Amino acid sequence: MSPETCGSSLLLALPDDVLSIITQSLSPRDICNLGLCRRSLYALVASEKLWLAQCETLGIVSRQELIEWRRGVSSYKALCRFLHTVQPLMGIWVHQNPELGNVVYVMPGFVSVVGCRIIPQELGPLGIEDGPILWAPVFEIFGDCNGGSTFFLHGREKGNDYLYPGSIKSIDKACNVMLLEVEPRQHKKEVKLLQSKSFDKEVSRKVSRSHSGLSRSHRECIQREAKVPFSRLAFCDRRKLLEIITSQVRINVPERENGPLFPTIRTDEENFCKEMALLYERRLVLIQMHELGAGHVDWNPNGQLPSSDPTQLELSEVRKTLERSSGHHYSVNEDDDNTQGNKKKTLSSYFRNSINQILGKPNGSATSKNSSSSSDSKHAQLHEFLRSGDTIGLTLHASTMRLSSYRAWPNMHDSRFALYKLPLHVPTAEQKYSGLWGGTFGWPPGKPTEDKPGKALFFLLLSYEESQGKRLLIATKILEGTHYVLHPNGSAMFTVNMNEPSPDPFPWDSGADSVPMNVEHAYAGEGIANGYGFRYPGAKPGSLFVFQNGHLAFIWKESRAVLTLQRLNLQDLLKKGEKVLALPPIANFTYLTKSYSNVFAGFPNSSNCLLSSPRFVHFLIELFDCAFSS
Repeated sequence: MSPETCGSSLLLALPDDVLSIITQSLSPRDICNLGLCRRSLYALVASEKLWLAQCETLGIVSRQELIEWRRGVSSYKALCRFLHTVQPLMGIWVHQNPELGNVVYVMPGFVSVVGCRIIPQELGPLGIEDGPILWAPVFEIFGDCNGGSTFFLHGREKGNDYLYPGSIKSIDKACNVMLLEVEPRQHKKEVKLLQSKSFDKEVSRKVSRSHSGLSRSHRECIQREAKVPFSRLAFCDRRKLLEIITSQVRINVPERENGPLFPTIRTDEENFCKEMALLYERRLVLIQMHELGAGHVDWNPNGQLPSSDPTQLELSEVRKTLERSSGHHYSVNEDDDNTQGNKKKTLSSYFRNSINQILGKPNGSATSKNSSSSSDSKHAQLHEFLRSGDTIGLTLHASTMRLSSYRAWPNMHDSRFALYKLPLHVPTAEQKYSGLWGGTFGWPPGKPTEDKPGKALFFLLLSYEESQGKRLLIATKILEGTHYVLHPNGSAMFTVNMNEPSPDPFPWDSGADSVPMNVEHAYAGEGIANGYGFRYPGAKPGSLFVFQNGHLAFIWKESRAVLTLQRLNLQDLLKKGEKVLALPPIANFTYLTKSYSNVFAGFPNSSNCLLSSPRFVHFLIELFDCAFSS
């Protein structure tokens, strides 16, 4: 008997429970390859227990939840395929604008993952652990029956909630950037681009001239390989394409389908079962709508589609839309290059020039020719991007990019519709304070007091760094619940030398409800303070105190201001939280307009100081650009 036969016979003789334990050390790819070795092994690796163990190994949801999720898919193998695909998305994603609130947490839903934006807010009367956290939906990715992925973007326009169906372009296993893009496709029922004959003729002429010595099939292969990526388009082209596609594919969400996106904390079994039934029904409806292509028109609750197809959009209409919204002509083919007009003078440009004159800055018109010529050489043309397909669709692309960072905060691109993943390290014996913490200013910690009923809620990411022989603990601010930002996201609220004990005593004997506070450790460091401008804050000495109950407190030595912190389980907080209205779809994914005020809670009360500040003038200019761009 051959060794191969002995090996396969031994595997076949193992009970399913033992086999599932052994195969936990294998990847799903390895198990699939094992099933290809022999016909008998193929049936063996189809075991439900084996793939349930694989799902558990991924650690996204508990075993009990996996059993509930199994109702929505054909097998545990299909469920493992979906979980393996979306696992890199789990965690905290951020963008620098608006400064107060672009923190998106990706967590499990029901056979889905949900991107939830944490809204800047003040601490409620029940404190951090028991108070409802406000959040807004950003996107959902559903797993279908066979383990495939279905993408929906969330947004709100003209007082209505909408879903914007799209597809998953790719998800890298080590992705650190999540991009919202538009992708040309072939023969899909999406926003169809009926290319003009002159455009087709021009494209054919260019291809035949540049590849005249090649066969037709070879020329077509080269043309497919030369597909222009969405990122190479100019920012205005990318923005307007996203605006066009979202205006065409949106689904009006009926009230009965605007239910929970994920189950709440399991307290009452009867209510939990009802909630799971709603989640199951909602998921089936949305997946069916996505598969039928009904997402390209407003959804009729009766399931009937209109007789005409309003999703067809001529290429010339794309150009006209871009021209109307931006105030100048875009060339779709080279014949239009000599007929482009000058940029129209809009109210926004007039307002910008007037403000620049007040501030003593040059107007943009003096450099418009040079900038346009350099932009033409730097960015790809719109017609080059569109010619690779006859339809366009919304896509989510999670890729891996080489990013620089300062401390724990990545340096981000200002004009990408992107979210950036924060490295969330699991606490270890050497780095026991790593992870996400939440807190407020003031003592006692955790709850507001009578004299200060509202305290801004802060989210801080604590991480370690070696610098000049020092082992530093850095608290990076990622969320601030004030109406007007004091320090930008990515600021180090405090930095502590873990090798230097602090000689300062803790100034209070007890905390909330007169509970004694026992200090285990104290470390010397420095906390953020007013310095040179908004982006370059100063620092003043302070101490970090570690209590027996696991809470932290950083105290500035001079002012005696105290920032108290406790670990957060963001998933549980969101399950107990309260959903609020989302922003418009593109801004909901990434709010690119620079804003130092809380765009989710309205503008703060104006003051003379605020109105006269250059930051506010800059904000007004961008606000008018956005309002009058169309």
